[in-house]
Amino acid sequence: MKNEQVILCGASSYTQKYYLNPDYEKLPSQVKDELKIMCVLFTEEVGGVLTLVFNAEGDLEFKVETAEADYLFDEIGCGLKMKEIQTTKKELLEGIQMYHKLVTGKANQ
Repeated sequence: MKNEQVILCGASSYTQKYYLNPDYEKLPSQVKDELKIMCVLFTEEVGGVLTLVFNAEGDLEFKVETAEADYLFDEIGCGLKMKEIQTTKKELLEGIQMYHKLVTGKANQ
């Protein structure tokens, strides 16, 4: 089995841009808005680049990357903010994960 990841969305504090995978344009606009707000606020608060990806099993994961010379990146704040999002947006994230698994046929795995 491939160790393939599928990007859902992401935001960068460096380029001040947000990306949503076109394969997920059929998500309800409210869900897309929530994702955009969540990702942009995350990168504005702690810095770096946040990417939400589905792993090979279809589980949603948070990936954070930083530039090597980014001394303003808040590593402690990053961990705290990620936990906060996973708690407060749990229902949203689980729903998106289930949507992905149903669309890709990974719901029964």
